[in-house]
Amino acid sequence: MSPSFIKSIPNSAKVGGISQPWVEKYRPKTIDEVVSQEEVVASLSAAVKVGNLPHLLFYGPPGTGKTSTILALSHQIFGPELYKERVLELNASDERGIDVVREKVKKFAQSLVSVSKTAPLFKVVILDEADSMTKDAQAALRRTMEVYSKMTRFCLICNYVTRIIEPLTSRCAKFRFKPLPYSLMEEHIKMIAEQEAISLGDNMIETLIKVSSGDLRKCITLLQTCFRWKDQAAITVSDVLSVAGVVPEKVILELVECLRSGSFTSVSAKAKALINEGYSVTSVLQQLHDFYLADNSLTDPQKCSIFLKMSEVDWCLNDGADEELQLRSLGATVLSILAEVA
Repeated sequence: MSPSFIKSIPNSAKVGGISQPWVEKYRPKTIDEVVSQEEVVASLSAAVKVGNLPHLLFYGPPGTGKTSTILALSHQIFGPELYKERVLELNASDERGIDVVREKVKKFAQSLVSVSKTAPLFKVVILDEADSMTKDAQAALRRTMEVYSKMTRFCLICNYVTRIIEPLTSRCAKFRFKPLPYSLMEEHIKMIAEQEAISLGDNMIETLIKVSSGDLRKCITLLQTCFRWKDQAAITVSDVLSVAGVVPEKVILELVECLRSGSFTSVSAKAKALINEGYSVTSVLQQLHDFYLADNSLTDPQKCSIFLKMSEVDWCLNDGADEELQLRSLGATVLSILAEVA
């Protein structure tokens, strides 16, 4: 689920806030409350006015408001009375096979729509993380979209639009969600901190945004986790780094030294130790990237070779590859590149 980007929060949002995730608590209720995606909001607002929607494809980095936008749009179109009847939400990463399309989606799409004076005569199917669907499931979905387009609209949400087959993308109005600017994320975190009466230490917001990599949903969740963990005491930068699972700088430097040693045995042992200690290889990749980006001893082509291998490893990790093997593979590549420097 994506986070919200709200211009102002009513005091009523505080009700029940102790047990409610802040990502949900501060989610927009209408598309007018969504900010930083001006082109998307303008296009969808025009569609709401005429009471019709095309099939939609939202894509972009995580935490930029894709799911929040379609949920706000659906609530605005159907209202609380018809929402449950007219909207089907599925997370395609969990329900990604062809059977889901044939059973759940098709059954919902072919059901009749009750007549309403306040809502248009169509339903909405929201498929979050649609890029996780199998090719067969996407092909089956294409046919379902074709047959039931008169009374059902589909909204596909994904991070990687290239993983959606062309027959689906050609049937949808595509909207790219841009990464959120630092100033907006800072403003939003300050607003939540004020609403929740949180005391933020020096460099807190900067650290939250940095470790979240521009993902506002992750940023808000980290803030709430730290707040509950510290029992509402003042939150420090070290608290954020600890909760976020950031790999300590000392550990990264030890890995860098192993890579400089020229010994694959040492690198392999270090990779195994990192996995056994529970560190995220994705975090290791990101921090190694930042280190080598600032390393003036390497030429630009050498940096590009290292970053290319990092991108391949990241892709494999997203597809469920073994973390230790991928870290060893990266180590072998970096060793060969650094050997050229020596």
